[in-house]
Amino acid sequence: MELNQETRCAMENDSDDIRAIEALIHRQIGSLNWTPETSGDWSTFAADFVPGACLYPAARPAKRQTPEDFIERMKGVAATSLRSFKEAALGSRIRVFGNVAVAVAACEMTENDARVNRGVEMMLLIKTDGEWKIVAQAWDTENESRPIPTDLRQAPAG
Repeated sequence: MELNQETRCAMENDSDDIRAIEALIHRQIGSLNWTPETSGDWSTFAADFVPGACLYPAARPAKRQTPEDFIERMKGVAATSLRSFKEAALGSRIRVFGNVAVAVAACEMTENDARVNRGVEMMLLIKTDGEWKIVAQAWDTENESRPIPTDLRQAPAG
């Protein structure tokens, strides 16, 4: 099947957008790493969100947080009970349509160099002024009855 010029251009643009969103995901994950000697990169973390973005952590009942609320909470736990935190990407799936996108990313988190958890983060993104920004993000943690989906383990984006 031969693709017309318009379809080829749209696919190339989607590829650029997917790469930009993958970079955002890796930047987000990288900013949430700290040790007792180093802090998280909170300004980088915050920069990927639109003003007023909504975050919904895994805890239930669901309670909306702003990125600023989340950062303050993480700074507090980093100073007390969560002395080190390392997050690594496992795989992702990204869908783009025009200036809107959704991203699903599986991650592995190591807390205090001992406890390992895995989870899935889902993001709603918009492209504004040529940049992808997170409008909303929610996540949940893997457990025995709810493992990370196979297609998100070491999965290519797209």
